[in-house]
Amino acid sequence: MQSYSRRWFLGAGATTLISAAGLTACGSGSGSGGSGGTITAMVYGDDAVKVQDKAASRFNASAEAKKANAKVKMERIPASDYPAKLRTAMGSPNAPDIFFNWGGGSIKAYKEAGQLVDLTDVIKSDEVLSTGFLPSVVAAGSLDGHEYGIPMRGMQPVLLFYNKSVFAEHKLTPPTTWDQLLDNVAKLKKAGVTPFALGGVEIWPELMWLEYLVDRIGGPQVFDKIRNGDASGWGDPAVLKAAQTVKQLVDEGAFGKGFSSVSYNNGGAPALLAKGKAGMHLMGSWEYSTQLGKFPDFAKKDLGWCAFPSFEGGAGDIRNVVGNPCNYWSVNARTGNKDGAIAFLRDCASEAYTKDLIDNGDVPTTTIAENMLDSSPNPEFAKFQYQLVQKAPNFTLSWDQAVDPDWQQPMLTEINKLFVGKSSPEQFVSALKGLK
Repeated sequence: MQSYSRRWFLGAGATTLISAAGLTACGSGSGSGGSGGTITAMVYGDDAVKVQDKAASRFNASAEAKKANAKVKMERIPASDYPAKLRTAMGSPNAPDIFFNWGGGSIKAYKEAGQLVDLTDVIKSDEVLSTGFLPSVVAAGSLDGHEYGIPMRGMQPVLLFYNKSVFAEHKLTPPTTWDQLLDNVAKLKKAGVTPFALGGVEIWPELMWLEYLVDRIGGPQVFDKIRNGDASGWGDPAVLKAAQTVKQLVDEGAFGKGFSSVSYNNGGAPALLAKGKAGMHLMGSWEYSTQLGKFPDFAKKDLGWCAFPSFEGGAGDIRNVVGNPCNYWSVNARTGNKDGAIAFLRDCASEAYTKDLIDNGDVPTTTIAENMLDSSPNPEFAKFQYQLVQKAPNFTLSWDQAVDPDWQQPMLTEINKLFVGKSSPEQFVSALKGLK
């Protein structure tokens, strides 16, 4: 399983990666990093890269590689160096043919510089690529309705985790509606238990609350307008209602009094849940592996999970999901072997690739994965995630990875000000509407 630190690198990585604004395409049609039949694949060099290494070896020995006169060469970049090295490479004559990314806003600058192959028609006309992945995940990595990426790692939806022992002791049930959630908050507070653990030091855990509330109240179209660059979208009534709901939670003590000094990255927030000091925790699916590493007995016996509840009168579907849908391979428009690159990307939908992801503790986004999840480290948890995403009409990419790069830090700053009471919901909306 990937640990919580991976989410930190996802957020931090995307921050640096999308700061590639101002890139210009140099050269064209002459191939990129490789020479002859070599396809260079630049990849984020964490522990999971062994899955991509095996894929390259498998492809290089295949008939497809011979037919396309292609050999894939992995270029592994240390995790913390990846975004900056990619940005530099994409502005040089030695740019990779394909590269790992976070989809959405993380590739916006490359798209605007004309450096990406639009894969929309390629996917539509290719039987393997068009049927190989969960539709909500493919769509989540798109820009302006066009596909620029092929899913190549596991899904990371945001879930509502809870402490089973605390729930049993206080006769609570996992909430399916907002009223039930508020009822749980009131009962936990009365019992002297912090309703929700929240790592306010990092800010991105606060972001998850607004992501889900805006979706449940206004539907996915509200954020779609924002992520496509229209700042007026922040003025949608759903954003104000979500901000008001957050203020209500904070004022009622749903996160305790000291959440702004609690850290997720150092394990503070997970510890509150594991030790029964908090009843619930809204967090990405990596919370399971975090708890397994730090509090294994709790993870195996008392860690529960459920979907984010519905919001009465809201336009959003309770089946919608937010989080990190996946990581993606994108193809450089300057590749000298587009057919070979596409042939390699097909392997991401294969049974062998899916099995390698599962063996690594990931939950793949391939359509064949569900019947293979019995071999995962925790089949029950893996199947819950998979079915959640499989049934989701919409999977919204984390806002800090989806928005315009110039908006990212100001947005996070305003979210934190809202949570700590330094701005009102109205001031929050006004500040975000003013983003340029």
